[in-house]
Amino acid sequence: MENKNVIKPGFKLLEFEELKAIEQIQKSELFYESLNKRRSVREFSSKELPNELIENIVKTASTAPSGAHKQPWVFCVVKSKQIKRDIRIAAEKEEYENYHGRMSDEWLSDLKKFDTNWEKPFLEKAPVLIIVFKKTFDVENGDKKKNYYVNESVGIATGMLLAAIHNAGLVALTHTPSPLNFLAKLLKRPENEKPYLLIPVGYPEKNTQIPCLKRKELSEILYYY
Repeated sequence: MENKNVIKPGFKLLEFEELKAIEQIQKSELFYESLNKRRSVREFSSKELPNELIENIVKTASTAPSGAHKQPWVFCVVKSKQIKRDIRIAAEKEEYENYHGRMSDEWLSDLKKFDTNWEKPFLEKAPVLIIVFKKTFDVENGDKKKNYYVNESVGIATGMLLAAIHNAGLVALTHTPSPLNFLAKLLKRPENEKPYLLIPVGYPEKNTQIPCLKRKELSEILYYY
């Protein structure tokens, strides 16, 4: 029989503080109320962000679980005005094609409530662009090493990144110009890294407007069994 008092090699004791039920409910409600105020923004102030703030946000995202703890993510932070300009030009080229033929009529109709188009000035205006890359495989000493559940792992890390951005009092946008391959070329990333998401981050421009949207009711998304 396994002795629970003996710590196995390569393991350590979990640091865990059990909260009272009432405190759990209060903390969960406060966290929900905070994140429920999160909104995607397309109008950014150019106010600069300190590197320490961005690094704390990225470190938070990197605490996400991942398949076999491979941590198959890379976060590229772009502050250079020239690179942001290059990204905007390349993204708008793809977005123009999307809005003028690639997107279906249904897709375009669904986008009308956001009053958006192929022009993406926020890619230059936002002080920081965080480009999330997924590592389809790793390379160790010249050998190719497999990563597991890459999309799921990077998706979880990205969600935690967005929560950390909001928690820090900033706004963001999950931008997906498709295809995204131009990002890897512009940033000269290795072939095992594929762009996953482009996220402008910063403060909202004064008097920023957002569309009136309604989140689904709990009864539409939660089922007990």
